[in-house]
Amino acid sequence: METETFEGDIIPYTFSSSDISSSRSAEDIVAGMTLREKIGQLLFISANGNFKHEDSNDYRDLIGKISDHNIGGVMFFGGDIYGQAHLTNRLQKNSELPLLISQDMEFGAAMRVRGSTYITPAMGVAATGNPENAYLKGQLTATEARALGVHQVYAPVVDINNNPGNPIINVRSFSENPDMVSEYAGEFFRGIESEGLIATAKHFPGHGDTDMDSHVSMPTIPHELSRLDSLELKPFRALIDQGVPSIMTAHISFPALSLHDNLPGTLDAAVVNSLLRDSLDFQGLVVTDAMDMHGITNNFSPGDAAVRAINAGADVILLPPDMITAIDEIERSVERGRLDESRIDEAAERIIGWKLKLGLFEDRYVDIDNLTNQVRSPQHEQIAEQIARESITLLRNRGDIVPIRASRYPRIQVITLADDRSGSTGNSFARAVRSYHPDVGFRIFDRRTHPDDVEAMIRDAQRADLVILGSYIRVRTSQSIQLSREQRQFLSRLQNVNTPTALVSFGNPYVFEDFPDADIHLSAWSTASSQVQAATDALFGASEIGGKLPIGIPGLYDKGDGIEIPQSILREDKSEIAGFDSQKLRKIESTINQAIRDSVFPGASVAVARNGILAYHESFGYHDYTKRRKVNKTDMYDVASITKVAATTLAAMKLVDEGELSLDDKVADFLTDFEESPRDEITIKHLLNHTSGLPAFRTYVDEITERQALLEAIRSEELENDPGEKYTYSDLGFILLGNIIEDVTGESLHRYLTRNFYYPLGMQWTMFNPLHRSRNYANRTPPTENDTIYRNKEIRGEVHDERAYYLGGVAGHAGLFSTAQNLSIFSHLLLNEGTYAGRNYISPETIEKFTELQDTPGHRALGFDLKSKDGFTTAGQLTGERTFGHLGFTGTSLWIDPDENLSIILLSNRTFPNRSYGSDINQIRAEIADIVMKSLEQQDGLEIADK
Repeated sequence: METETFEGDIIPYTFSSSDISSSRSAEDIVAGMTLREKIGQLLFISANGNFKHEDSNDYRDLIGKISDHNIGGVMFFGGDIYGQAHLTNRLQKNSELPLLISQDMEFGAAMRVRGSTYITPAMGVAATGNPENAYLKGQLTATEARALGVHQVYAPVVDINNNPGNPIINVRSFSENPDMVSEYAGEFFRGIESEGLIATAKHFPGHGDTDMDSHVSMPTIPHELSRLDSLELKPFRALIDQGVPSIMTAHISFPALSLHDNLPGTLDAAVVNSLLRDSLDFQGLVVTDAMDMHGITNNFSPGDAAVRAINAGADVILLPPDMITAIDEIERSVERGRLDESRIDEAAERIIGWKLKLGLFEDRYVDIDNLTNQVRSPQHEQIAEQIARESITLLRNRGDIVPIRASRYPRIQVITLADDRSGSTGNSFARAVRSYHPDVGFRIFDRRTHPDDVEAMIRDAQRADLVILGSYIRVRTSQSIQLSREQRQFLSRLQNVNTPTALVSFGNPYVFEDFPDADIHLSAWSTASSQVQAATDALFGASEIGGKLPIGIPGLYDKGDGIEIPQSILREDKSEIAGFDSQKLRKIESTINQAIRDSVFPGASVAVARNGILAYHESFGYHDYTKRRKVNKTDMYDVASITKVAATTLAAMKLVDEGELSLDDKVADFLTDFEESPRDEITIKHLLNHTSGLPAFRTYVDEITERQALLEAIRSEELENDPGEKYTYSDLGFILLGNIIEDVTGESLHRYLTRNFYYPLGMQWTMFNPLHRSRNYANRTPPTENDTIYRNKEIRGEVHDERAYYLGGVAGHAGLFSTAQNLSIFSHLLLNEGTYAGRNYISPETIEKFTELQDTPGHRALGFDLKSKDGFTTAGQLTGERTFGHLGFTGTSLWIDPDENLSIILLSNRTFPNRSYGSDINQIRAEIADIVMKSLEQQDGLEIADK
């Protein structure tokens, strides 16, 4: 790195900020300051970024230190976005010289600032295997830091985590490998640098190989220089060569380098001046680690420590425990000759030089109005969530438990292992698991846990089909990173329970050593919500798993280990992830809301999925026009004729796949009523593509209301034309097909589909006859009509179609209830070649056969409708030519575009209060489809937008 110089004659003057402009050099400015003013510039004090009343003691203390002692900077700890930004401006206003604002942001700004973007810890970033993620992390962090008025970021950590027992570095390090640390830390630095901020590499000359926390005491690293040079120093050297502007020192003793026993590196000239400045030729800004840590205060007074640090080569004295004492002692040391004033000048010039370079003399204030478009933007969250997903590392998957399926593990017990007493640790994990599984128990094992609770956990584990343990043992100052003795004893007992177990680490990855026999080992690196969600998605197959371990875990895993599993189920996520412009996609809302105002329907639910992502899923309006019950996303709509594809055709596809049914099978082989010509020529294929010759519709139920009699009437219908001669969309054909499927399978259509598809697919809200299940289920189904002819009541929780109703609510043409999300799962199954959650349900060949255009009358596939070739189409004008799906009379539609790998689902009850309503439903269907297609955008990768 080139040494920074500030040219110009030194012109002494009486210090005043009004005299300073960017045209003056740092040397000029420092030359005009008194000794005590110069000393003040070297000291950085702490502040919490919360709102403070101007008369509060905290605020008055801060203002006093800044205005009375010319303090050089402030390091912010915990706070919130507006609290910190507002306080920054108030502090800057009361400071003669602009303050250099700094902050720990190893995990993004959210490490300290509530409401900003959290980003995966360094080790998790390295686990992604993509150095660009380190760059994006640095760039995103710096973008938000700059918006918050932060100028210096205390990151990256370039310590090598080569000691599994290290209590304070752990996941804060990128790796145990110096080359990997160098590469990822270098990319992070480049990201910080791209936004014009100061990155700080820490903790020189290395804090990785310790088993003590320097916040508590002073560790010692006994290695010789040759060892340090080949390992610990490599990342520092690499970043110095790359131009890193600042380095933070460690409060660790290095006896092999020092002339003094028990002298921490921060205070040791042999470490800072000789090794860092001279040998490694670093001429940038040297910052001490916090001087109030016990690694310093246990052995040195505040004043003595500050003097020693400056003499050793430090420029910034970070968080002196007694600021005034430190200033006084530094001043006395200069006056008595213990400390040369030129050393003070050198340090002050570096600090002020950076203030000039950052333009703080022209503008030191936070633009409060700019925070709303710079901090935690949807794009920032998208980048952070992408890194979180890519970081998830699966190290063991015994028995191929992952992806977890409810059909294989009907009951799950989640137990979190926590190192606190909050009683809430892991709640978010349990909620996330429940979003994928219908039967999940949850318990917490923390410091409050009683032995009776432990016995209950063991009993729960015995009853469960799978136990998922979430380890919340985090890396925190002055705390152990190991499970407690009681927790280890519990795990030992759990090994004797004959239930498969999964251990997910939301922190220290070495925790796997405490439960080496778990069937699943999954590392998620952090307790942050984004990591918890990413881990849960991975467990259930909702996101790809590809992380590789950047460290070794003794006796278990080597660096580079990691099992890869592709995404296999639908995941609800941001629309941008699926390649949509979310603003354009939101036009669906105005279309649906206008339709509600126009009484096309009282309410609706819409889902749009693409590339395995449920990108849009919203509910609108109310169950009916009384507007007393809002539509929820889990409300089940009567999907009417979508039953034909999501039930009957689906079952037929499986039976064809298994050889239990053939498209060329004659209906007469199953129904003796069809043995006479020309009815004996009707095949299963004819029923599927509506060319059987059967009429489209008959009322029947004005005279027949008994199931068997109704079926006999349908079977007795005369053909309107010969089979295969003409296309006539017919409910009757699908009623017969449903009947045939029941004969072939030996069980009801409902039971067959639930057992083979809906339950294992996780389509728990897809069913026939919700009212037969319970009144609660029925209440979650919007009504479809006020029937004044046949049933004389409001139709809710039972099928709208009269023929299906008198057939018992289960029929091949109608009767199915579902949600938009559940139908998105069905669509994904078809788009994903018949595979879901790692299990194949239907062969790709069968799906292709059933969804392609048939060489028969009518523009149809088998069971499925196809987008019309010409003129108006409810699939919209912009979907692909191969788009297939179906409509439902109650106001539902399902369209699947295989070319774009997307599905568009609209569910409504447009037939309420009677079927004369909702005449504009087709226009709404088409408009939504076109909005979806217009929302597609091409993305060449994620980058932070230009400011």
